[in-house]
Amino acid sequence: MMQALTGSIVALVTPMHENGMVDFNALKKLVDWHIKEGTNGIVAVGTTGESATLEIEEHLEVISSIVKYADGRIPIIAGSGSNSTAQALKTTSESCKIGADYSLLVTPYYNKPSQKGLIEHYLKIADSCDIKQILYNVPSRTACDLSPDTVKILSKHENIIGIKESVNSIERINKLMDISNENNDFLVFSGDDESFIDLLSLGGHGVISVAANVIPKGISEICMFHKDNKDHAIKLNKKYKNLYELLFVESNPIPVKWMMHKMGLIKNSIRLPLIELDKKYQENIISEMLKLQLI
Repeated sequence: MMQALTGSIVALVTPMHENGMVDFNALKKLVDWHIKEGTNGIVAVGTTGESATLEIEEHLEVISSIVKYADGRIPIIAGSGSNSTAQALKTTSESCKIGADYSLLVTPYYNKPSQKGLIEHYLKIADSCDIKQILYNVPSRTACDLSPDTVKILSKHENIIGIKESVNSIERINKLMDISNENNDFLVFSGDDESFIDLLSLGGHGVISVAANVIPKGISEICMFHKDNKDHAIKLNKKYKNLYELLFVESNPIPVKWMMHKMGLIKNSIRLPLIELDKKYQENIISEMLKLQLI
């Protein structure tokens, strides 16, 4: 039975050995740790999981392994988007076969489709793959913005059940919440750690979080407390304000993987063209991690 999706969902890193190969032992430990710390869902091989530099066979092996390690204890969302509709369809279909509960489909990047092209892209996948799908809008990375009007059209498809919205705009979130209110089954998740509490305040369903890689319990508690004790949730969120900013001093997932290495969770490895965190940022990050007792 598919598990409900709400609250804190980690955009999980893909741990690697020093030679760049996937570290499956570390991956299993991360899955167990997130379940223990109260994370409500795991995105496997999204942007933070370095989907852009994993070969398709590796991509599917990581998703399959996370499904296996989780063993039904937590919902698994497979990152399966691509700028090729055919490739996105194939990866989504394979993700369904290997047992993922949902798929997360980033807007096609680089080729800059029109809104009509986006509708056809997503409907083609939704018609072809019997897995519940979450749209993913992150124009700062893709040069492609999925408009609320387009989301409204797509939300009518039974297999398209939500969106991860990374645009930090109250006007945008209000429009998406209007869609959700018209269709109670349509979920709205923030894709922006710095502003996700605003989305929760407007009725959003949770966050797909980079920060949850290092503070899983903290992000989970903010989501949980926000339902019944908003003041406490807001206070707790303020505690992590500097951390949220430091996680994006360089391209994601460079800072978060470096932090996780310092925490002893993963080895210090990331695939080219991304490289280790610049030394000029390291002192400030270490200081903040000490302050938060992460190390």
